[in-house]
Amino acid sequence: MNAKDLTIAAFQEHIRQRYEKVDRERGTPKTFLWFIEEVGELATALNGTDRANLEEEFADVVAWLCTLANINDIDLSDVILKKYLSESPPQGHK
Repeated sequence: MNAKDLTIAAFQEHIRQRYEKVDRERGTPKTFLWFIEEVGELATALNGTDRANLEEEFADVVAWLCTLANINDIDLSDVILKKYLSESPPQGHK
């Protein structure tokens, strides 16, 4: 697979298939802490000069967001379509 063929839905499903059992056992509160830790690592990487690390941290944040969505039964593609790609997307800032 290449980057142009990857979809949000496909990646979320990959995360689900690979990690769902342990993710659900960990639960939302602990998983959210892992997610926030990754966001912190991304913040640090954004202030650095290591491009490879920056790319890894972006990927980690997306993976943990998919994990949170999965264990809360949220289809990210669906909610993104509804909120940002509908006939009346939000106006102004996010």
